[in-house]
Amino acid sequence: MSASTNSSFSISSAEFVWDHADETHAHRYLVPPAIRALRSFGVSNVLDLGCGNGAFSARLWKEGFAVKGCDVSESGLALARKAHPEIEVFRHDVANDLPGNCRGAYDAVVSLEVIEHLPFPRCLLKAAWQALRPGGVLVVSTPYHGYVKNLAIALVNGFDKHWHPLRDCGHVKFFSLKTISLLMKEAGFDVSRIARVGRIPALACSMLAIAIKPEAQEIK
Repeated sequence: MSASTNSSFSISSAEFVWDHADETHAHRYLVPPAIRALRSFGVSNVLDLGCGNGAFSARLWKEGFAVKGCDVSESGLALARKAHPEIEVFRHDVANDLPGNCRGAYDAVVSLEVIEHLPFPRCLLKAAWQALRPGGVLVVSTPYHGYVKNLAIALVNGFDKHWHPLRDCGHVKFFSLKTISLLMKEAGFDVSRIARVGRIPALACSMLAIAIKPEAQEIK
């Protein structure tokens, strides 16, 4: 049985284990709207918070953004450094405060399909707040959960495949439009919009939540 959390099962994994440097299937529907959102706000430098194997960081770099990636997964960072040596990445656990040189240093923070893996998701928002300059942009994606979609998954007995309960470091939080919005507002962000992406809205794969750190706020 594989120890990789990219497989159906995992055993005693201390981190989310990456076993490839390629883009995932989620990049097809997440990357275009995420990049459009960043361009709409005119940002230039971006922190990829939870960069994993660095695939999205590399896409941002190719699109002309100055980007730095961070993650807690050593396996992901090793792949990122090997596959994308042009991207600076560093190890950081969002349970801890960001290093001083990262505070207030970024126009935007992007975190794709990360927050649902965290038992304490507020830590990610705190790290994003610390990283962003006042007026900075936060883009977070997470799987969408709503009545129609969950009913459809239940009807086809698909929750085991959808939730991956046997993966160590798998999904532990399940957000709706309401709860991801409440979480961001609680952290002090002004929610700009939340878009459902991938498939039709009622059966959307994920949500892309875009929020702003108010100009008047200080770095926490």
